[in-house]
Amino acid sequence: MNVLEQFDQERVFYFFEEITKIPHGSGNEKALSDYLVAFAKERNLYYIQDEAYNVCIKKNGALGCENGKTVILQGHIDMVCEKNSDVIHDFIKEPLDIYVENGFIHARGTTLGADNGIAVAYMLALLDSNTIPHPPLEGVFTVDEEVGMKGAFQLDTSILEGKWFLNMDTEEEGVLLSGCAGVEEHVWICLWFVCQMRGRVTKFLFVA
Repeated sequence: MNVLEQFDQERVFYFFEEITKIPHGSGNEKALSDYLVAFAKERNLYYIQDEAYNVCIKKNGALGCENGKTVILQGHIDMVCEKNSDVIHDFIKEPLDIYVENGFIHARGTTLGADNGIAVAYMLALLDSNTIPHPPLEGVFTVDEEVGMKGAFQLDTSILEGKWFLNMDTEEEGVLLSGCAGVEEHVWICLWFVCQMRGRVTKFLFVA
């Protein structure tokens, strides 16, 4: 049994645990980037992997949402690699040793990589699902965010068709921010997408 099987919601924690098995510190993301490519190939999803190891995976809208506005979901695949002084761990080669205590997920003696691994897991769960209603999606997985957003700067945005963009890297659970530093900021508790499904309006929520 996987460590996080008890928590799984729409395979989010399955994918998060898979991510923890693959070393992916900043500058060492190739293996995780290749995992994303294999994920897309297995599901016959369109993908692009660039020279920096950024990956974009595209998925058509679900039944009834095919003509919805394309939504871009973005997260970064690198993590901060820190460990306790008494811990021996090779972040280049070794997986994280995760465990659950009092309902919280931890990595033994090291950083967990939930920034931004949980966003990557949400994106993969959505791209994997055949039951969650969604518009056309473009999942953008960038590298080297923790050391200056190098992957984002190298990303060829001409490959993207969507006009709605959700960056899934936030500080507060259940809160979505509209805007950025230096401009007016709007805080939304939730963001709903509406699509017409089989004659009725169905609402669904992306959570990050």
